[in-house]
Amino acid sequence: MNWQQVADALFPQGHRIVERDCFLSGEAQVNGKTVTVIGTTGHTPIGVEIALAQASAILDTVRRHPGRAIVILVDTEGQRLRRRDEMLGINSYMAHLGKCVELARRSGHRIVGLVYDQALSGGFITSGLIADACYALPEATIRVMGLPAMARITKVPLERLEALAQDNPVFAPGAENYLRMGGVAGIWHENLAAALEDALAQAGPGDRRAELGLERGGRKLAFAVAQAVRTGSDVQAA
Repeated sequence: MNWQQVADALFPQGHRIVERDCFLSGEAQVNGKTVTVIGTTGHTPIGVEIALAQASAILDTVRRHPGRAIVILVDTEGQRLRRRDEMLGINSYMAHLGKCVELARRSGHRIVGLVYDQALSGGFITSGLIADACYALPEATIRVMGLPAMARITKVPLERLEALAQDNPVFAPGAENYLRMGGVAGIWHENLAAALEDALAQAGPGDRRAELGLERGGRKLAFAVAQAVRTGSDVQAA
């Protein structure tokens, strides 16, 4: 499903979204209210230009439209791996984008992300995963690192990682595994417009990803560790 089809399904009341060099931006109507829409398409990597464009769109919304909800459409192969971007400090641009999202959140903007195609590594963190809640379509591809690359980096045999991925969602790609870990709040199978309305109504600044991961059996220690750090107590595993 391309971004136009996704947008038409999400915003049957109308939208004005434009694509410029794989960067999506514009406005749409949800339940009679205007929302800001930003995102990416074409599996584009997040480089300095797109990071700045997304940050600018978010800051413009905070400045000109207080309280307006923001929807992030995600399709990226991750952080751009080019010498130019690294020399310019791509990590700082990504951090700036993340700070802009957090500023919007603290300013009362509800933020919902949707992975409609592909979401990989660092590009996913600041273009969807950092939202109040991130959702996915069933066919979405989500992963931090492919198992062959993980095997090269960790020196763990690929066969061992493939075996671990059968039972542990941390090692396995896919929307269902990220749902189990709590990184994805839900998978939208049909009626995307109604699902988006519900997501925006439920969106809030509280981070329940570790808690959801525990409830769903995908991350059994993250919530306990976070609570122990917060309270200064010992880890109480479930």
